Amino acid sequence: MSYTHLAAALFDPGSGQGWRQIAELSIALLLSSLIGLEREARQKSAGLRTHTLVGVGSALFMEVSIHGFGAVTGIDGIGLDPSRVAAQVVSGIGFIGGGLIFVKKDAVRGLTTAATVWLTCAIGMACGGGLPLLALASTAVHFLVVRGFPKVTDRMALAPSVERFEVRLAYRAQHGLLGRMLAMCTGAGFQVTDVQVDTDPEAPDRVASEVLLRLEGSASAHDLVERLSQLEGVRGITLGRESDHTE
Repeated sequence: MSYTHLAAALFDPGSGQGWRQIAELSIALLLSSLIGLEREARQKSAGLRTHTLVGVGSALFMEVSIHGFGAVTGIDGIGLDPSRVAAQVVSGIGFIGGGLIFVKKDAVRGLTTAATVWLTCAIGMACGGGLPLLALASTAVHFLVVRGFPKVTDRMALAPSVERFEVRLAYRAQHGLLGRMLAMCTGAGFQVTDVQVDTDPEAPDRVASEVLLRLEGSASAHDLVERLSQLEGVRGITLGRESDHTE
């Protein structure tokens, strides 16, 4: 067989690698990238690259499952079941999803991101299986769920939402000041989840300690910061949000 005939055989559109398949992969690329951008914007552990690769890879697996075994079609004793490859893709994506879920103290984090990767896999498979309308509808459902549902649940919540934040204080070392700061936090309705104290005995002006308090509660954090700043001995205070990877 000449090189011309070999090239024609390798790139034969009739073998399932024509413009339609390229278009299906392109749709999978577009939709999975949109989902990945949304996750990237919210600074989740799986972002643009992960979701895009999952979507395009799943679409490619479906293309191979449907078109990749034409050479053995018709041979006696060989039966083809394209759904077998799809089933293995669904099983394999569980390893990626499982790596995104972890437990921090008593909270399970990463569930929403893992579910989003799972959905992106399904969207890619729909594109590769020639079902672009279902893939488009599923992408729209994703944005409805992750963007719209939190607003609905916030309005339906009977209890005030719990905020998690960090307060970093620099203060002069004096007896009982740290205890008064903790008592003020708990008295304002906050739960102290972590305390980190950094003592520097050589610091000037007797600013010998710095403490990081991680708090959670539904009261006003700014009111607490204002009250803490009025304590005698407090030289500096910084308020920030605690790193959050719940979804």
